[in-house]
Amino acid sequence: MIKRQSQYKLIVIFICLLSSITVFSQSKKQQELENRRQELRKEIEQINSMLFKNKSKEKSQLSVIEDLNHKINVRSNLIKVTNQQANLLTREIGVNQREITQLRNDLETLKKDYAEMIVHSYKSRSEQSRVMFLLSSNNFQQAYKRLQYIKQYTNYQKEQGETIKIKTEDLKVANTKLLKQKADKQNLIKENSIAQAQLEVERRQQRELVASIQKDLKTYSSQIKQKQQEADRIDREIENLIREAIAKSNKKAGKSSTSKSFTLTPEAKNLAASFIANKGKLPWPVDKGVVKLRYGDQPHPIVKSATIHSNGVRIATSPGTEVRSVFNGEVYAIIVQKKGNPTVLVQHGNYFTAYKNLSKVYVKKGDKVTTSQAIGQVFTNSATGDTTLSFSIFKESTTQDPSLWLYKM
Repeated sequence: MIKRQSQYKLIVIFICLLSSITVFSQSKKQQELENRRQELRKEIEQINSMLFKNKSKEKSQLSVIEDLNHKINVRSNLIKVTNQQANLLTREIGVNQREITQLRNDLETLKKDYAEMIVHSYKSRSEQSRVMFLLSSNNFQQAYKRLQYIKQYTNYQKEQGETIKIKTEDLKVANTKLLKQKADKQNLIKENSIAQAQLEVERRQQRELVASIQKDLKTYSSQIKQKQQEADRIDREIENLIREAIAKSNKKAGKSSTSKSFTLTPEAKNLAASFIANKGKLPWPVDKGVVKLRYGDQPHPIVKSATIHSNGVRIATSPGTEVRSVFNGEVYAIIVQKKGNPTVLVQHGNYFTAYKNLSKVYVKKGDKVTTSQAIGQVFTNSATGDTTLSFSIFKESTTQDPSLWLYKM
C-alpha cells in the first residue's frame, strides 16, 4: 500500500507542477493586460481633461473631429484589451475548475485510504497483537524488518492525516480564487458593456460632425495644407541650424566643412553615448499629455485627400504646462519666427531635441540644461483653448521617431 501511495503522490505532484506553470504564465499575461487596460483608462481620462473639458472655447469642427477620432481609437483599444482579459479569465477559470475537481478526487481517495488504515489499526490496536506479530518472526532480521514496517506504517498514518489537512486547505483556497475570478470576469464584462455604449455615442457624434463639414472640405484641406507649410518651415530652419553646427564642428577640428557628420569632442561623444544608452527610457517633455499626432507620413483622419507629414510628435497637454528637457545638453538656439511661437533647440552631442510652440522660454543660447529641467511653457491658443507641444528628435540632420526614445510613448 505504501509503495502504491508513493507512486500516486509522484503523479499528483507532477500534475500540480504542470498546472502551476500554466497558471503562472496566464497570471503574468493577465497582469500585463491589466497594466495596459489601466494605461488606456488613464489616457481616456487625460483626453477628456485636456481635449474636451474646456467647452467655453470654440474649437473648429475639424479640430473637434480630430480629437473625437483620437478618443474613439483609444476607447476601441481599451475594449479590445478588456475582451482579451475576459477571455483569458475564462481560460483560467476552466483551469481552476479542473484543478478543484482533481483536488476533490485526491481528497476523496486520501480519505478512503485513511479510513482503511484506521480500521486496520483498530483491529490490530492492542500491544499484544503487535508483540505477537514480532515474536512470530522466523529470525532476528525478519523481526527487525517487521518493527521498521510498524514504525513506517505509523508515520505514514500521520503523513496521510497532514496531507488531508493540506488538500482541504488547498481546496478552500482554489474555491475562493475561483469565486474572485468569476467576479472579476463579470466586472470586466460590465465595464466593456458601458465602454461599448460610450463608443457608439462617440461614433454617432463623429458621423454627424463629418457629415456637417463635407461641403467645406476644400476650406479645411487648405487649412491643413497651411499648417503643414508652417511646420515644414520650422523643420527646415532647424535642419539648417544643425547643418551649420556640423560644419562648425568640422572646421574647428580642421576637417572638411562639407561633411554631413559631427566631429565631436570627447565630452560630446560621452554625452551622445549616454543619450543613446537611454533610448526608450527618456522622460516625456511634459509631465502629462496625450499624443495627438505621431511620427511619419499619414493620411488625415477626416480629409482623406490630405497627407500629414510629421517629423516628430504633437502632444496635447493642460494650459500652463511647463516644457522639460528630456536629457542633459546645451541650448543650441532659440528660434523665433514672425508667424509662429518660439522653439528651443537643445544639443546632446550629435543629437538634437526640438521643443516647438512655446509661450515662454526660460533659457538662452549656450545654457547647460539637465534632464527634466524646465526650459519653457507650452503655448495655449486663447481662441480654442488648445495647448499643444510639438517635439522632435534629430540625429545630426536626420529625424528620429520620438516613440522609440521616450518612455512608454
